Amino acid sequence: MSVQPVYHHPPQPRVPRTPDGIAAALQAGRRMEFYRELGQAPIDQAEQVLNRWWCEAEMDTDPDQDRTIAAARNGTLPTTTMADVLRLRRERGGDLPGE
Repeated sequence: MSVQPVYHHPPQPRVPRTPDGIAAALQAGRRMEFYRELGQAPIDQAEQVLNRWWCEAEMDTDPDQDRTIAAARNGTLPTTTMADVLRLRRERGGDLPGE
């Protein structure tokens, strides 16, 4: 028997990675801000806008949002370095951008 870490992440993102999926997860005022920013973005920046707003929508729909925000504010939110993230990804056979 081996010990494996347990991850409590849903098998799929809560928010589909599409403009409509992102918009549906945002509140009305933020939805309009998202559409406005996406509509004004040059084509080569549209993906960056979508990625940023997808993160916002994921956080908005996170059932642990209040706990996460409180932990960030009081300095107890677990953090890691990008080097550790990349190391773990390599160890698990994940693809890395640019490699």
